[in-house]
Parts: sequence; C-alpha cells; structure tokens
Amino acid sequence: MNVYVRELGSALAQAGVETTTFTRADREGLPDEIVVEPGHRVVHIHAGPHHLPKEALPEVTDEFRRGMLDWFARNERPDVIHGNYWLSGLVGHRLKHELDVPFVSTFHTLARVKAAHGDPEPAWRDRAEAEIVHCADAICVSCDEEADQFRLHYGDPQGRLEIIAPGVEHAFFAPGDQAGARRALGFDIDRPLLLFVGRIQPLKGPDVAIRALGALGDIRAQLVIVGGASGAEGDVETMRAHALVDELGLHDRVRFVEPQPHHILSTYYRAADVVVAPSRSESFGLVALEAAACGIPVVASAVGGLLSLVDDGRTGRLIEGRDPDDYAAAIAGILGDDSLRGRMSFAAVERARRYTWSFAAARLRRLYGDLTVRELVTCR
Repeated sequence: MNVYVRELGSALAQAGVETTTFTRADREGLPDEIVVEPGHRVVHIHAGPHHLPKEALPEVTDEFRRGMLDWFARNERPDVIHGNYWLSGLVGHRLKHELDVPFVSTFHTLARVKAAHGDPEPAWRDRAEAEIVHCADAICVSCDEEADQFRLHYGDPQGRLEIIAPGVEHAFFAPGDQAGARRALGFDIDRPLLLFVGRIQPLKGPDVAIRALGALGDIRAQLVIVGGASGAEGDVETMRAHALVDELGLHDRVRFVEPQPHHILSTYYRAADVVVAPSRSESFGLVALEAAACGIPVVASAVGGLLSLVDDGRTGRLIEGRDPDDYAAAIAGILGDDSLRGRMSFAAVERARRYTWSFAAARLRRLYGDLTVRELVTCR
C-alpha cells in the first residue's frame, strides 16, 4: 500500500493533478512537509505518540483529522479527498462532510474478505468499513475479481465502483542477469532459488512456502523470505515460521531477510527462479506483478487479484487450496523444464507491460474530474 500511494501520487502529479499525501509522523525529527517532486508533497501530521502499534491507530484518527483541517485552513481546500485503507477512510469520510468535497476510498483489504478466508478482524473495523462504503462517492478496486468480492459482501454501493489497476515501475522492475543478482546478494549461483516477498502474517502464507520447499524433491533448492512481522499476529507468525524451518530441518535452506527498500527488491526478483505467493486472500498482488515484470514465473494461490495477474500455465501457476504438496509439484514442474521457464518468463514480461502508473493516474484523474461536478452521495 505504501508503494501504491507513493507511486500513484507521483503519477498524478506528472499528469497535472496537484497531490498532497497526508501521513502520521511516526518518529522524531520529520519535517512538516517534503516536496517529493513538483506537484507532489508529503505532509506529516502529528497525532498521538510516535511509536504507536497499528492496533492503537484508530484512537488517533480524530486528532489526525484535526491536523489535516488545520493544514487546509492555512493552505487551500482540496477538490477531492482520497483515503487509502480503512483508517484513512474514517478520516476521509468525516472530512467529506466538514469540507463538502467528494470522497474516494481505496480499501486495499476488507475485513469481510479477510474473515471469509480465516483471518477475522474486530467487529468495529467491519462497522467502520460499512460506514465508509455507504457514504463514499467512489470506491476504487484493483481488478474485476476484487469488484466481484466487494459486491458479494456489500452489493452495489451508492457511489461509483471503479477499477483502477496499480502499475509497476518498469525502470526498476525488468529482466536482468540472474547470476549477477545472486552474486550481489550473496546467494549460491547454481542452486534453485524460490522467493517469498510479503508481510510475515497468516494471511500471506509464509508457512505454505516453507512446507512447499520441504516437499520438493530437489534438496539443493533454497527459499528466501523477504519481509517483516505485521499485524497483531505478526510476531507470533514469525516465531512459527522459524520454528517450522527447524522442525522440517530446513535451517540451511531458508534465509530470512528484513524488509528491503522497494527499488532493491528488483534484485531479489531477478535472483529467483520462482516467486511463491500463497496468500489466503489478495486484493491485487503487487508482488506477483513486480515478479512478472522481472520475468520470473509466479506460483500463487488462486484468489483475488492473483487470478488477474497470473495466467495459469503461461506466466506461472495458480493453485486451488493451500496444500504445500500442490505448490511443490507446480514449482518442480517449472524448475525442471528450462524451456517452460523461458516461455513463462517471456510471457510474464509481456503481460506486465499492460500495467503502468501513468495509466492508473489517467483513470483516477478522470474519476476525480467527474466527481467534482456531480452531487455528493448522501450518507446512510
């Protein structure tokens, strides 16, 4: 989501939409404002103690909103408020009424979708999301599958439901020299390498990736897990992942890597033979798109946006269910066939070229323009 907000903000600015991103100051010494590029700035709002756990953020949304209102009073009123994630949606909903401007929401994840896949959220989050849904002038989703999921749980909203597919920065994410990438990262050049990129939490399924490695017939294969603990169960899930590695005797074949700067991730993708994405649910799946742009086949769960990004049998494999043996079989099929892997690599790059941030910004710019001349949705 951080990548989405940053890249889309920059793309909007380049398309002529003056964009201000408001975010909470989470450490000392941050400047009040940063100019990212002409037309795009980031404003740090002071709301609550700097080091707040994610679970405590709902308690400071009113303070955050007041900080935004103070900024608008000193500068200029916005034409449109766009909230990313449900917490920002809470703020955006209230600002809509206080400023009388259109309100757009991009949830990225929904509590009801997570609950349907075994990851329940607190009831108050579900109530908050329903409140946002019923008053948003537009709700943005990433693909047809996410739109279908939304309608399954909420029906047709009062406002518009718009598909705005994210993009990928092709200047960073592109095919490259695998051996060179492995040398740069300190990986063995001649061993098959699987890559998992994502938050360490049950939703993302790192345990499935680890068990799939254990089920592979090739004991030379290694797995690199790039990501850190996230959410209420993140620390517990991280300990479980390490314990599972020990239980399966894979400690010399699994490497855990801390979250990396976004532009560095391309080197990890290029080093891999296969990217594994066994999420329980996925609104879009930016990791799968970035991997495809680098020409790396993806073995992913057949859920959400991954159904749009992975062309089964052509750019990777889609797996129904969460059986690690099924993942292992799909991975082995790709690793064991250089010709297939080459064809998948070529097809993945071609497919990824459809997704650009400039195209996403153009669609969003049109949406903003439409909303500014329409009557606002009435809250219900």
